[in-house]
Amino acid sequence: MLSGIKIVEICGIGPGPFCSMHLADLGADVIAVERAESMSITGEANAAKNPMNRGKRSVTADLKTAEGRETVLKLIESADALIEGMRPGVMERLGLGPDVLLARNPKLVFGRMTGWGQYGPMAKAAGHDNNYASLSGAMYYCGTANEAPSAPISLLGDIAGGALYLAIGILSGILNARATGKGTVVDAAIVDGSAHIMGLMMNLAAKGLLKEERGRSVHDGSHFYATYRCADGQYVALGSMEPQFYALLLEQLGLKDDPLFAKQWDQQRWPEQRAALAKIFAGRTRAEWCDLMEGTDVCFAPVNSPREASKHPHMVERGVYFERDGMLQVSPAPRFDGKVVTPGPVPTRGEHTAEVVAGLENGSPWRA
Repeated sequence: MLSGIKIVEICGIGPGPFCSMHLADLGADVIAVERAESMSITGEANAAKNPMNRGKRSVTADLKTAEGRETVLKLIESADALIEGMRPGVMERLGLGPDVLLARNPKLVFGRMTGWGQYGPMAKAAGHDNNYASLSGAMYYCGTANEAPSAPISLLGDIAGGALYLAIGILSGILNARATGKGTVVDAAIVDGSAHIMGLMMNLAAKGLLKEERGRSVHDGSHFYATYRCADGQYVALGSMEPQFYALLLEQLGLKDDPLFAKQWDQQRWPEQRAALAKIFAGRTRAEWCDLMEGTDVCFAPVNSPREASKHPHMVERGVYFERDGMLQVSPAPRFDGKVVTPGPVPTRGEHTAEVVAGLENGSPWRA
């Protein structure tokens, strides 16, 4: 769907590479500019193949040298967008800031991926996904009243609030550039995006369903929208919110006439109701609960690991997961015309350097 879109990525960590991988999955031609030697967060050398580079072409360049900077400048002359995830001011110090690049290519969309944003009191401080999601308010309701808030790994900030917002910004900027001939700078801050995705939850506040105090709202305090531990130590998730789904849940559990569960929205009784359901679900294995409820309108699902999810019949039929290059991978999303797209392979670091440099010398580094 994005065939003909040309993107240069100054490789970093986390949301920037995921954003460019997502665009490459959807057909964009992405050239990833990497360091010749890259270090991981543990201080060890990164593997020669980065799964986030699938479908891209990899070029190595030292941006602290004139030669490395010139490679980037030549690449962006015919690119639609550039993605970078440096701290504010770093690209400018390298001589590759927006003013320089937009002077070379006035239609360029300069995509900036950061946690705190390009300005503000926190802009130049270090941080990670859980810090950004915490400050923005997005992590406040993650967990129940009696436990510390816990970020759903890097999904809430880096991906949902960061990478996907950057992707929307990049594509919006490209559409605008094609209509007006003018490029733009996209300031994609995780604090902005992770706050914005709270919009739906904030709407619940007007209905009295989102409380300021943790553990008293539908999603973090009710008994019918919760996860429960089973007899085998595995977990299941309920989302029986609507009255008809709740009624079916009670019927399946043999609680249809139990006075404790008669009033679904009596928030004073939620802790007692939740404790009662916890005992019930602890009495059977996850497989037994799946046999009883999966595929019904109870709004039920097992809490699967990615490996388990890859083997679930629904996920198998849709081709959500696949194995390649010795690792479990996830297929591109969304789908167009019902087709599952097979993403490109994961390149070795610097694999396409000679090819791209030759293209620059011969007129175009981009795929035909």
